[in-house]
Amino acid sequence: MTVATEAPEETPGAMTNRQILQAMSGLMAGMFVAILAGTVVANALPRIITDLNASQSSYTWVITAELLAMTATVPLWGKLSDLYNKKLLLQLSLGLFLVGSLLAGFSNGVGLLIFSRVIQGIGAGGLTALVQIVMAAVIPPRRLGKYAGIFGAVFAVGTVAGPLIGGVLVDTSWLGWRWCFFIGVPFALAAIVILQRTLTLPTVRREVKIDYLGAGLIVAGVCALLIWTTMAGSQFDWASWQTAALTGTGVVLLGLAVLVESRVPEPVIPLTIFRNRTVTLTTVASFLVGLAMFGGTVFLSQYFQIALGKSPTVAGLMSLPMIGGLLVSSTVAGQIISATGRWKIYLVAGGVTMTAGLGLLATISADTGFGLLSLYMALLGIGVGLLMQNLVLAAQNDVPAAELGSATSVLSFFRSMGGTIGTSVLGAVLANRVASQLGGFDAGGGDAHAVPDISQLPDEARELVQGAYGSATGDLFLIATPFAVLALITVLFIKEKALKTTNATQRLAEEAQREEAAKDAAPTAG
Repeated sequence: MTVATEAPEETPGAMTNRQILQAMSGLMAGMFVAILAGTVVANALPRIITDLNASQSSYTWVITAELLAMTATVPLWGKLSDLYNKKLLLQLSLGLFLVGSLLAGFSNGVGLLIFSRVIQGIGAGGLTALVQIVMAAVIPPRRLGKYAGIFGAVFAVGTVAGPLIGGVLVDTSWLGWRWCFFIGVPFALAAIVILQRTLTLPTVRREVKIDYLGAGLIVAGVCALLIWTTMAGSQFDWASWQTAALTGTGVVLLGLAVLVESRVPEPVIPLTIFRNRTVTLTTVASFLVGLAMFGGTVFLSQYFQIALGKSPTVAGLMSLPMIGGLLVSSTVAGQIISATGRWKIYLVAGGVTMTAGLGLLATISADTGFGLLSLYMALLGIGVGLLMQNLVLAAQNDVPAAELGSATSVLSFFRSMGGTIGTSVLGAVLANRVASQLGGFDAGGGDAHAVPDISQLPDEARELVQGAYGSATGDLFLIATPFAVLALITVLFIKEKALKTTNATQRLAEEAQREEAAKDAAPTAG
């Protein structure tokens, strides 16, 4: 199938800093609401799961449901951005996020809560894909580092504000955890309005066909593997016919997905893009970073509240060192990259620092002092801040403008995939380690895998449960550390290339002109 591209009616030149900031304001508002909703909920989840009488597996699925939906839809949103107005798609993704938040707030059971998280995840998938595509469309890679640093600051503020707001809401009797979902609604509405007023993009429409079969096979295959990792060890044995059936089904479906993707004209994940060495290496690194980061950190709030016995509000405050490290590293590195044009050193430094932070966090227990915890979390935050956005920058800088949406979506897809797999697998490991360490002791009201309410336990039982959760959480970081090492090794092989000084819209016009010139010259050459 030949893909026809219409040049925009007017190709914009370089934008001033003020114009870029105006265009980015709506994007930053949209990202802020997504980050806020996720971090508010993370700190409230132990209380939510306890109130809904749910299990540790349900705790994991409330998290992985959103991650899975986001992961599966990121490539589809990327394809849709080639067909329809990007601003409209951003507003639609925010609208879905808003609907999911309302459903979650009114949930009376864990089933509806998980479903609402799926709706939120679909909206978050649109934000994840489209924000970075739009940024690259208006900002040249040489200047992108500075604005990526600003987005890092927004990320940090949302991440800092979320746990604090969530803790206060949960600890306020006349509000409660439901307001952790409702509070994002006005922010989502504001982001939709701001986007309408500030974001203007030229329309570049391509004739493409979305591969729904490939997308369906990918989702089904990943779901089969996630169901296995979540239920194995609790609902059935790791070595059982259920394990064989689920893993076999997952592998076959993903194999069929690869076959379909290799044959359709417009695949969800274009396999040809991996011919580019930079894209391949940054994709592998993004997957490993997602696995190590999400898998290692998503259970920290539970560690603070159960192993250390802190309130949700205090648990939110305890995460500040990690967020502070991320804020400083992403902002400072972004400014320096824009000034110097050098970026690989920050990827390597991020890999080293993230590995060190995870390795040190593997030593924690219920008796670890907050001073050491703060140092370890700060190191992890610095490493993540140096890695995540700069991996995207490296890939976007090294692909043709026509493939920029696909490359960005692929990186986001695999980072989210790593996070989904990491959260699911490590959540299952945590549940089984805790159950194993507690032996026959029932801390969950008849369910060995239930999340206990330590405030209702006698002193001796409380110490036993806190010790089990403390050592089990340290084990999760120990499992995550080798993946950080592999991410570091991967980024060492990425070749540093000079950052381009034109944005994606300008590059697309230049590429189209070169193609036309080549066609005009072809008959003469013959």
